[in-house]
Amino acid sequence: MRLFLILSILTLLPIVSAKFGLSCFKVVTALAGRPSDLFDKFQREICDRGCQPTVPHWDLWTRNNTFVPAVQNALKRLNVPRQEETMIQLGDDVANIIKVRCGPALGGNHICSDPETLAGFGNCFKRNFVRAMIVHLPKLLPMADEAVCREQLVYLKDEHLWETVIPQNMRDYAAASRLVPPSPSLLDKQAPAKITRTRKWLHRLAYLSLATGTVYITDNQFYASSITRTTRTFALGLLVALDYKINFRPNPPLASSVTAVHARSAERLSDLLQRNGGLYLKIGQAIAMQSAILPAEFQKMFSRMFDDAPQNEWKDVEAVIKEDFGKSAEEVFGVSFDGVPDKGVFERRARASASVAQVHWARLADGRELAIKIQKREIARQLEWDLWAFKVVTWVYSRAFDIPFYSLVPYISERLSLETDFDNEASNSERMAELVASEPRLRGRVYIPKVHRDLSSKRVMTAEWIEGVRLWDKDSITRPWRGGWREGTPGCQGTPMDPSTGNPANPTSNTIDKMKPSRDHWRGQNNDGGLGLSLKQVMTTMVDLFSAQMFLWGWVHCDPHPGNIFVRRTPSGKPELVLIDHGLYIHMDSAFKHQYARFWKALLTFDNATLGNIVKGWGVQNPDLFASVTLMSPYRGGNRSTEQHLTGLSKSELASRHYEMQQSARKAVRQILGDESKWPQQLIFIGRNLRIVQANNQFLGSPVNRVKITGMWASRALAESPDLPFGEKISNWGKHLVFRVVLIGSDVWFWFAKIRQFLHLGGGMEDDIEAQMQGMAKEMGVELRQNIFEG
Repeated sequence: MRLFLILSILTLLPIVSAKFGLSCFKVVTALAGRPSDLFDKFQREICDRGCQPTVPHWDLWTRNNTFVPAVQNALKRLNVPRQEETMIQLGDDVANIIKVRCGPALGGNHICSDPETLAGFGNCFKRNFVRAMIVHLPKLLPMADEAVCREQLVYLKDEHLWETVIPQNMRDYAAASRLVPPSPSLLDKQAPAKITRTRKWLHRLAYLSLATGTVYITDNQFYASSITRTTRTFALGLLVALDYKINFRPNPPLASSVTAVHARSAERLSDLLQRNGGLYLKIGQAIAMQSAILPAEFQKMFSRMFDDAPQNEWKDVEAVIKEDFGKSAEEVFGVSFDGVPDKGVFERRARASASVAQVHWARLADGRELAIKIQKREIARQLEWDLWAFKVVTWVYSRAFDIPFYSLVPYISERLSLETDFDNEASNSERMAELVASEPRLRGRVYIPKVHRDLSSKRVMTAEWIEGVRLWDKDSITRPWRGGWREGTPGCQGTPMDPSTGNPANPTSNTIDKMKPSRDHWRGQNNDGGLGLSLKQVMTTMVDLFSAQMFLWGWVHCDPHPGNIFVRRTPSGKPELVLIDHGLYIHMDSAFKHQYARFWKALLTFDNATLGNIVKGWGVQNPDLFASVTLMSPYRGGNRSTEQHLTGLSKSELASRHYEMQQSARKAVRQILGDESKWPQQLIFIGRNLRIVQANNQFLGSPVNRVKITGMWASRALAESPDLPFGEKISNWGKHLVFRVVLIGSDVWFWFAKIRQFLHLGGGMEDDIEAQMQGMAKEMGVELRQNIFEG
């Protein structure tokens, strides 16, 4: 150890000086490869001769017989003899630091116990000696110059040093070591370590802080905080998993009840999703829709997911446009933010902001008004990290809680990824517009906004601006019409909108954020008017549209929440539904579409044989339960095994009912998913669509018999299917007529509920269905909320 130490000290002298030159660099080169060479010689000259040197004995012998004489000779050559004591003390300090840090690695063995031990000690020495030397730089600086470097270079290049002097020194030690065993008193004669435990931990803390700060800054600047968000997700996911593992039992040791565990976990997860934003909010919205598998505490907390998300600043919006088009917003859209004549205008403040994108209003120079949907800049950098975190967390939870979710993750991830691709959304929108235009029963009742491809990209989608009433504004839909006779709302059925009145055509500093004209004259002077439409007609159009998507086209919009549906009035006084946000679609091939139509028809005719055959082919182990989840009401046509299973609970089981019922809920999920290899993954999003449409109908007061309309479309699609032979078509038409008669019972139920609702004696049909489903779900340990959009 001291052999290389003296060489290192003498080498570092000129290197750290302000006066070093080319010779000093050559000194470093000459010394760079020598440490390994020295330890090879140590193996050959000492270890192979049978010596068993310990670190203290080897250091003490080389100090007295090698290090001290070498220092004396070197300082005499440098003509600085007064520095002898300082240099010897410096060498002792550095040697002690290395002994403290590297000695324990031997585990009580001698240095030559095996080649791995010697190599490990050598590596530790090389790591620590420079660090120890740097601490003593102030003592070395006064003794260095270019002349010293030249002399050292000659000294180090002399092979006599490496092949004769140093090996002989080692042989001398080996001879002395064999003849005179080390004295215990000598072994204890060591200088005390200068590095305290506190100082060591302070150094580690400083290094950790520096590394953490570097990672955080890099993550924030180049990865849109993706690493931070993922770390936060894993940490909280682990906390929640441990909480459930410990406390999900009848009498939790660290909670007052299972309900309390649900409540705090829901609060943690909700905060995480909102704090992370982006795709996490999308996932939160998906969770909020799945009432059938969530405790009530989660449903209440996750209702926040439908709130508007914060919008990005204009500089980020500009950056996305510039990155995608290579030009500024002014150049791409031909607008001006300074009131230049003959230019269009563009609102810098978004009209709406969601989890992934925000929508701005603009008017081009030719008068066209546009809705410009711009993806939030951070989404592209966060996407892969977010989906990876989603996969990891789902994999862990699937195995920790024995729920077979993970096989669905690749499909869900693919859908979520496509939702951030606005080229894909534009294609979906154009395809749906063509399908609606080709269906006489929907043409004129449903409208899909026109996409402007020349002004769109992967992260920017430009479509025509829609003036209308959101589906959640029930009062505005039903209040009396105050507009003109044979007049519709602005832009209905794709007609051009009139130029603005009252708002400036070109912006000023006071109007830059709000330039869109107000076109609500149809509300009347007192603003107490509305569209004057029937909720029954509105909801019938909606159910017709999504039933056609499932049973006729196999191309299903899976995010039909009230914010994505506008209602307009046509000149004939009929409603027109405008469907927006076409990012999330699923495709059903002909075979699956046909199967799904037969499944729905079997549901409503209690054809249990057909029902069982279809769902078992999908890998579902409990047909009754799956039928109930599809209908959003308890299925009464099967063997009622689910209900019978729950009525046989003993008194002791009832005492821990909440825990037992939630265990049943977990079992129910496994029964629905069944054989994951057979389960059609499209059913995840089809179920989402059905649940949202059911909630929309319930929100509007259950104006239509949703189940009957959906069943009628399923039966009619089987009769009209172009893929079936002529004979089977004739047979299906006959069955369709019989099916219509069978559904009279559903109509009786619907009108009974309507009369009762009119007399204020109860709710509508959807309320009855919801109440029945709540009762069944409660028996399975799930508390369903009254309305998924509540709050």
